[in-house]
Amino acid sequence: MARNSSVAWLLGALLVTGSGAAMGQSAPQVTTADYQRAAGMLADRTMPLIDHAVSQASWLSDGSLVYREQTNGKTQVLRFNPATGKSTPAFDAQALADAMNLAAGGKGRPANKDRLPPLTITIAADGGLNLDAASGRFHCGTSGCTKVTQAPSGDEPGVASPDGSREAFVRDWNLWVRDLASGKETQLTFDGKTDYGYATDNAGWKHTGDAVLVWSPDGKKIATFRQDQRNTSLMTLVATNVGAPRVEQWRYPFAGDKDVTLIERVVIDLSGATPKLIRLQMPPDQHRSTCADDLVCGEGWEDVQWAKDGKTLAFVSTDRGHKSATLRVADAQTGAVRDVFKETVATQYQAAPALDSVNWRYLPESNEFLWFSQKSDWGHLYLYDLTTGKLKRQLTSGNWNVAKLVHLDAAGRSLWFTGVGREAARDPYFVHYYRVGLDGGDVQLLTPEDANHSITASADGKYFLDTYSTIATAPVAVVRDADGTQVAELAHTDLTRLRAAGWVAPESFTVKARDGVTDLYGQMFKPSNFDPAKKYPIITYIYPGPQVGSVRSRSFLPAHGDHQALAELGFIVIALDGMGTPMRSKTFQDVSYGNMADNTLPDQVAALKQLGERYPWIDTSRAGMWGHSGGGNATAAAMFRYPDVYKVGIAESGNHENLSYEDDWGERYQGLLVRKPDGTTNYTGQDNAPLASHLKGKLLLIHGMMDDNVPPQSTLLVVDALIKANKDFDLLLLPHARHGYGMDSYYVMRRRWDYFVTNLLGAQPPHEFELKMQF
Repeated sequence: MARNSSVAWLLGALLVTGSGAAMGQSAPQVTTADYQRAAGMLADRTMPLIDHAVSQASWLSDGSLVYREQTNGKTQVLRFNPATGKSTPAFDAQALADAMNLAAGGKGRPANKDRLPPLTITIAADGGLNLDAASGRFHCGTSGCTKVTQAPSGDEPGVASPDGSREAFVRDWNLWVRDLASGKETQLTFDGKTDYGYATDNAGWKHTGDAVLVWSPDGKKIATFRQDQRNTSLMTLVATNVGAPRVEQWRYPFAGDKDVTLIERVVIDLSGATPKLIRLQMPPDQHRSTCADDLVCGEGWEDVQWAKDGKTLAFVSTDRGHKSATLRVADAQTGAVRDVFKETVATQYQAAPALDSVNWRYLPESNEFLWFSQKSDWGHLYLYDLTTGKLKRQLTSGNWNVAKLVHLDAAGRSLWFTGVGREAARDPYFVHYYRVGLDGGDVQLLTPEDANHSITASADGKYFLDTYSTIATAPVAVVRDADGTQVAELAHTDLTRLRAAGWVAPESFTVKARDGVTDLYGQMFKPSNFDPAKKYPIITYIYPGPQVGSVRSRSFLPAHGDHQALAELGFIVIALDGMGTPMRSKTFQDVSYGNMADNTLPDQVAALKQLGERYPWIDTSRAGMWGHSGGGNATAAAMFRYPDVYKVGIAESGNHENLSYEDDWGERYQGLLVRKPDGTTNYTGQDNAPLASHLKGKLLLIHGMMDDNVPPQSTLLVVDALIKANKDFDLLLLPHARHGYGMDSYYVMRRRWDYFVTNLLGAQPPHEFELKMQF
């Protein structure tokens, strides 16, 4: 009902005004100066204007914290000592820059002590620091900084052993290990072959040379798999080049395929003179995880966890449709496998409220396991007996979510985690940090400020860096101890220079969802020269989930993509997390399960209605939308399903037909393919091409022709349907671009600005404005 009333209201508005300038207003002028001002709101221009900003923080093994602090366009790397509460330079920055330039031999861009490249920092054996950069490893100590000469070896990416002395890697479909000091390489498996290899990283949409594996804590064993893709479908891309075209082809499983990728779990024992392969005694598992549409989560293959003694390991098997998750324990010596616990859900199981990490833990030392479940409609932690699989106690409860486990002290019987929605009268998406005991007790809030908190904890859990902010307030970076007591303030970001350059903060807003009851949260971007007496067209940026929403961040950012830049050209720009996205209740997220074509669009339409009624300077008769990937799908769907609401749309790299996309995505949220007696399936009506004849407004379709995530055929299916429907539309194909556009990104951005200025604002953009990234 709410959906229909929203559409009716907007249709009424369309009887008053059409596209272009609003009634009573002269045609707007958009000049080169406007575009220059818009470009000035992009991250590469605004980031250097913030002072005392902390970034790239990590804790070292001695308990100190290394981080970067940027001021006046210069960045220094500092090291904080919790014992003294003081920060000092982590190393001699000039000496490191000199060593990098000496090693480069005059090639490439010279290293600058005030703008050092990204570094991974660890403590060296002599107490100095090892600094790993893209150009190699450097060592900084009391005698200065030097390039570390490493033994020659292969260049395959490896997974380091716990002590950092070795790394395991994939070569020719087999698993190898190399000693980093000597460069010696040892082959661990010998029967790997094409499309049936060990530890290979291929989810279809992602296919790299990385190894997927987990080392045991003592470095004597490796848990991995042999991946069977022999019957998996093939994806083919054809490059644009002179002469015979170059062809890229790899295994890519599609939703609904009879055969998809399987994994055969194995353990490799390195403790003896000869590596030993132990196959786990179980049938092949689906290529699935609890954390993503890939095996790999944010911090590796998190669905596999070793016991501290390396004798056993636990893992979670997920069925093809993600409706069940089974915790299993394997004996690393014999390969015997025991089922411990299974959770089955009506829609899809995930081990965290937003896909990226897992919140279960294997605790064999206390004969327990920690499990995350949304069975109460909210994501909470439960402690179980490892032998019986019986519940011992629920650790968290209430109408809020545990977001991510950060630190677990099994001996001290405490765990620390981030959560959302627990604190009353606050944005329910704000992240806070908490502690709770494994033996029960109240949840303790450790970050009291009403803001979004980003947490980086030390390995021992004694301290954590807390950087908190909102989209309108500057970040404050403090170090706290495990009880939440502040130890020191590292930095308070200063926005003076940023504001002087014309930056204005975005605004948060709340509207009701399609049901007229549920609160939805969004962000609004207005021109820096905003005039409430004017009428502004409104552009919705959309990413419909279900694993994330449209709002990019609830922390401070000097630029949220090009939202503010686009607003500078004479628009109101909004982003709204509709129903069907995560971090709220399970019911909220599951609104679009089995109906992915929903795309949060009823909520987006309802939001337009409410914002138009609330703010007279918003002209809802001139509404546009754009999005990328899932947002590209949603944008085309909006133009076809709500043609009298959205007048201009830009659909970038959309997965417009999920039967033409990788299996794990659609089968997780739309379900396994079910064929009905009438010849239709549960995927029928979910794609955009059959609705192309409904187009009334201006639509620009964009796709990279070498997109190996969402293949270009997805957009070409819509192109074919539009041609057959005799519809006018615009198309931009990028011959060399992948899913993220790479070097073409700024060109696409400028074309996006031009398209909305021309077709939604009714103005003439400056001809071929040159938009380039500033380094």
